[in-house]
Amino acid sequence: MRHHLTFVLMLTLAFTAFSTRTAMANDGHEDKARAPDIFVFVTAEDNQTRGMAMVLARQMLDQGANLRVLLCGPGGELAIRGLEEKLLAPRGITPQQLLRGLMGDGVQVDVCAIFLPNTQYENDDLLEGIGVAMPPEVAEFMLREGVRYFTF
Repeated sequence: MRHHLTFVLMLTLAFTAFSTRTAMANDGHEDKARAPDIFVFVTAEDNQTRGMAMVLARQMLDQGANLRVLLCGPGGELAIRGLEEKLLAPRGITPQQLLRGLMGDGVQVDVCAIFLPNTQYENDDLLEGIGVAMPPEVAEFMLREGVRYFTF
């Protein structure tokens, strides 16, 4: 009887430990799967608007969102090397510096497909790591269930 009780107790402890580890592993995986997909679309010419777009994008990323950024029209200029921008108070940083920070953390950033052909810029003018969006692929992302859109 004593061996039986010891066996049952050990089995219960092993099951509890397994269940706890499994729940913890699933919680982390499920949280990532439940993280919202966020599509930030920047077209603004205004430096403060671009900056706020990047600040909010950073906050969403830091709070667990799966983030993607598309730059088009005047907003596409954020993707250009050597862009001259005014520093934004209070941190003394530019929208492009904020964008580079997002990219450094793995955020996909593209210019829209029609940006380069309709400006004086070429592919070589883009910051390293910024791509040219392919409309079918962007549309697929946009059509995913639950994607939230933020336009600036």
